[in-house]
Amino acid sequence: MNNREDYIFWRLAYFFISEQGYRIIQLFENQKELWLERLENKKAPVVRLLRQDFDWSNNLQRDIEFTASNGEKVRKQLGHVELSIVNIYISQFPPVDEYQFRLEHPFIFPQGNKTSVSSVLITRDQYESGFKSLSTIVEREFSFPIHDEYSEQDVYAQKKATLDFAVQMAKKEKEIFTNGKPFFTYFFMIIQVAVFLLLELQGGSTNTSTLIKFGAKFNPYIYDGEWWRFITPIFLHIGFLHLTMNTLALYFLGPAVERIFGNIRFLFIYLFAGISGVIASFIFSPNISAGASGAIFGCFGALLYFALIYPKLFFRTMGPSVITVLVFNLIFGFTVSIVDNAGHLGGLAGGFLAAGILHFPKKKKPFLQLIFLLVSAAIIYGSLYYGFRHSESGGNESSTMMLAQEYIKQENYEQAYDVLTTYAESNKPSAEVYFALSFIEIKLGELKEAKSHLLQVIELDPDLPEAYYNLALIYLEENDILNAKENAEKAAERRPSQQEYAELAEELNRLLPSSDEGE
Repeated sequence: MNNREDYIFWRLAYFFISEQGYRIIQLFENQKELWLERLENKKAPVVRLLRQDFDWSNNLQRDIEFTASNGEKVRKQLGHVELSIVNIYISQFPPVDEYQFRLEHPFIFPQGNKTSVSSVLITRDQYESGFKSLSTIVEREFSFPIHDEYSEQDVYAQKKATLDFAVQMAKKEKEIFTNGKPFFTYFFMIIQVAVFLLLELQGGSTNTSTLIKFGAKFNPYIYDGEWWRFITPIFLHIGFLHLTMNTLALYFLGPAVERIFGNIRFLFIYLFAGISGVIASFIFSPNISAGASGAIFGCFGALLYFALIYPKLFFRTMGPSVITVLVFNLIFGFTVSIVDNAGHLGGLAGGFLAAGILHFPKKKKPFLQLIFLLVSAAIIYGSLYYGFRHSESGGNESSTMMLAQEYIKQENYEQAYDVLTTYAESNKPSAEVYFALSFIEIKLGELKEAKSHLLQVIELDPDLPEAYYNLALIYLEENDILNAKENAEKAAERRPSQQEYAELAEELNRLLPSSDEGE
């Protein structure tokens, strides 16, 4: 019995599956129709194989239209914007009437024009021309020897080899998600909860001094050489809501990343992404910050690397939900001012780069990994160089004020004074800096300097009532009642709700006549 066409059908299927990386997405019960897609190439067409004989070309045309209709359903299922299908017919004989014109141009599905079907007819005694047409469409030369006769055992052996190979590929897909159990995910969850409880016992997780004491990202201290603050913020959280959101995010994202990349790779990705997020925050945000958000966004970044290497597997499994959650979080970060979006984006990039450096367990791409390593090293070095060079040129006023205020809270006035005067020597200070200087000088008993700085404050910001009030107190200390009264009244005018301002003005007003008589 001649089973040549059946053999060619399965031999072609084996070629696409074993050599081109295609997987079976649909095998009909009669096992005469097979749909295939390629795993790692978005642009590769879907392949449809059909073993069928056509008596008339209009039957062939109807099947092409059916293929386009079914392909449109596949396109929607796979989430593609457009879909190209290579439609391969294996027939014993061609249709008896004219049919070539039906194969010359791709058929476009009329509803939406998003699915196109390019068809090839491979028939007995025309194998070479059929293979040539197929090679042109798929842009790859291929051929294999064809004998005159094939037994049913030959067909069965080829079919078994094809399906066995497809099963092995499916197992390998599953293996990608079984490289590790989520040990470090739960470990980090426990750590951040434990550290949060410690913060609460030591003064509160929303207390600035407590956060700084336990290692929050605080630019002035990093400028002073406390490099470990690039690591410790990953484990700190500001408030219960912050802890809850990050713990839940880690619970849902961490296991997927740890199963795909394995335990040790996950550990590296998480910490590298967390540090990258802190570095980005160090460069772009002067505010105190803490939290595992950068490391968690690094998990997103690692999954995006997974999407880069296995795009169809990614979008067939977790892709849509991951992309949706990531986009939502990025939009939330850009629209809510208190969110450290620089840290999020830095962590996202860090996770992507870390995944590229390590690649996947039992798989190596040395050249690609080397590129990721060099790019990562260049970015980290450049970021740190820029960040510390920025501090050498005077730093950021907001960071300077934060550091001074921290010293003031600790009643370490001399260090606060040194920080502010150093900044003022090489920059053009704002009224806020001069006012802080005057406050410290009052505490240190240097009233003359304090008065000078308060006058500068008023020159820069004539509507600051605190400056007038403190100036009034200094004039009172100098027994200059007239100027004291004038400044107290200005303070009361600018803030009538502040009772002590009005009370000082009234008291000075009562003192003024007796002061005149004494003169």
